[in-house]
Amino acid sequence: LTCNNSQCSLTRRPNSFTMSDTEEIPATEEPIVDEDVDVEPEAEAEEPEYTGEDEENEIKLFGKWSYKEIQVHDISLEDYIACKGSHAVYLPHTAGRYQMKRFRKASCPIIERLSCCLMKKGRNSGKKIMATRIVQHTLEIIHLLTDQNPIQIVVDAVINSGPREDSTRVGGAGVVRRQAVDMSPFRRVNYSLYLLATGAREASFRNLKTMAECLAEELINAARGSSNSYAIKKKHEIERVS
Repeated sequence: LTCNNSQCSLTRRPNSFTMSDTEEIPATEEPIVDEDVDVEPEAEAEEPEYTGEDEENEIKLFGKWSYKEIQVHDISLEDYIACKGSHAVYLPHTAGRYQMKRFRKASCPIIERLSCCLMKKGRNSGKKIMATRIVQHTLEIIHLLTDQNPIQIVVDAVINSGPREDSTRVGGAGVVRRQAVDMSPFRRVNYSLYLLATGAREASFRNLKTMAECLAEELINAARGSSNSYAIKKKHEIERVS
């Protein structure tokens, strides 16, 4: 339709379309659903069962090493090697007063007890941050060499290094003889920690190897029961003499 100012006339353009010229759009057909066929509803996503342990909140030593699968293979030492349950800690530095009462140090985490044994020979007394750092580096080296959980290696080393038999002095008035006695489980753990720390200290003294490297080597050899370990040698010597 056009409109001029001089005279308004309705004219039909040759290219204009009318309603009759347009094609009708066919209506979309709805899919036929057979009533006899049952349509199964979408299966709901199964929720994971709650086991009571949250992996995100799991306590790991130095944020890396898990306490979950640690096993104490010697049943007599289970109560004296603290590495499970409430004894699992992020850092081996609990600042607990374990010397206030007899046998209380049995509840001290075993890794912390190892770091405390490194603070020997006066010049190292009280330097627990340094000892903790050495233990951290030791665990890293153990994991690289063995590809295992280093906490398990430490536990196995403590179990293998403790003498099971010792001798004591019996008699008096100048007549003294040695009597063989069984060693208690608690003393076995104490003695093994002492031997492991002493062997690592002597190996690193006047040596290019660091304390962490010597301690890692000592723990690995002791866990395997190798005679290259200072602690294993001393254990056999004590048991042979008694």
